[in-house]
Amino acid sequence: MSTLKTPTPASKLIDPNTPHATRAGEQGRAAKEEVILVKAEIHPTWYPEARVICACGNTWTTGSTVPEIHTDVCSNCHPFYTGEQRIVDTEGQVDRFLKRLKAREDIMSSLEAQRTGSTLSVRELGLGTRNENALVEAGLLTVADVLTLLAESGDEGLLSIKGFGAKGLIDLKRALRERGFELPPE
Repeated sequence: MSTLKTPTPASKLIDPNTPHATRAGEQGRAAKEEVILVKAEIHPTWYPEARVICACGNTWTTGSTVPEIHTDVCSNCHPFYTGEQRIVDTEGQVDRFLKRLKAREDIMSSLEAQRTGSTLSVRELGLGTRNENALVEAGLLTVADVLTLLAESGDEGLLSIKGFGAKGLIDLKRALRERGFELPPE
């Protein structure tokens, strides 16, 4: 970038009472104005009458570096200006959100069904063969049976089962909590 220093006429002197910073760092003194020339052929073409076209059909002109601009929303159709309650969907974001919301509701309803029904088999908890066999031999086939025993006799009721130990109890409680079951207080 090249600069060209030219003497400034007295009418173009900077007001000494106005705080400002010049290139030399002077403040509040009369300084000479610098003329800075810009490089040629690097700036985009300016279109003073660029046409803006909205999706609603509204058009207007403005200055821009492109001759034609397409937009989705303008002041004629934006819900803020029109007072209309509608969702402006950009690239399907609303649809994706509603899809995720439905999936979440499905998961929550299936968890609620598991919690209330308690027909889930003890073998589906993934406790390991030894612990599962010990519970089945004791007659505890479903989660409802296990929760009933826990409510009636607490941890001691499960620990009294032959072949079912403290680690099995910890794994069982963890598996029940992960599936959304509420355990009775200890």
